[in-house]
Amino acid sequence: MTLKLVSWNVNGLRACVNKGFYDYFNEIDADIFCVQETKLQEGQIQLGIGEAYQQYWNYAEKKGYSGTAVFTKIPPLSVRYGMEAESEPEGRIITLEFESFHLVTVYTPNAKRDLSRLPYRLEWEDRFRSYVSELDSKKPVILCGDLNVAHQEIDIKNAKSNRGNSGFTDEEREKMTSLLASGFIDSFRYLYPDRTDAYTWWSNMPRVRERNIGWRIDYFLVSSRLQSAIVGASIESHVMGSDHCPIVLELNAL
Repeated sequence: MTLKLVSWNVNGLRACVNKGFYDYFNEIDADIFCVQETKLQEGQIQLGIGEAYQQYWNYAEKKGYSGTAVFTKIPPLSVRYGMEAESEPEGRIITLEFESFHLVTVYTPNAKRDLSRLPYRLEWEDRFRSYVSELDSKKPVILCGDLNVAHQEIDIKNAKSNRGNSGFTDEEREKMTSLLASGFIDSFRYLYPDRTDAYTWWSNMPRVRERNIGWRIDYFLVSSRLQSAIVGASIESHVMGSDHCPIVLELNAL
């Protein structure tokens, strides 16, 4: 018995629905399916995914921006939106508590091309690491989403020319290193430490995706004590519909 989880930055769920979202959703038949960058407000979509899934949404206050959602066949014990007591206006985090683990889906803030948001991003990273570490002290954590950073040079096609760019600054990469060092495993790299050309996001420039000039910025991280439960981690680069592709994690039932 395995637990199958999917994470996908859909870059606008309404647009993705028109580009094959349902086909993939039905085919993969996940136990828990997380999406980031939904870019919609409450009532703007009636998602036809069937009654087997409970739906949880965190909308950004700003229209057409950010937003996350979780669709789960397993009823959670509790649901939390944001990481502090107050709601998070950008709709970036949803935490579901289950009997034997916490699930966190996240859309990490982008530092912006001119790095104008890098100071906020770094401060946010510190708060987020504290938040998931606190969860981890109670139950193991499965953390997934668009973390907006290519961690190592192996995770980006053109490392040398991109160093210092948003998503590949030394500061952002160091925050990812710190997060992993606080007790988490990058599930894909755990299974495939040396696999190259494994990317989850491609720019919309002509033929970039066709030539696989990409970045791996979408992750499933798990608490270190779940290491032995990892049985599969895949990048579904053949799935279109967004500038990101879905990623899949399979665990022995927890």
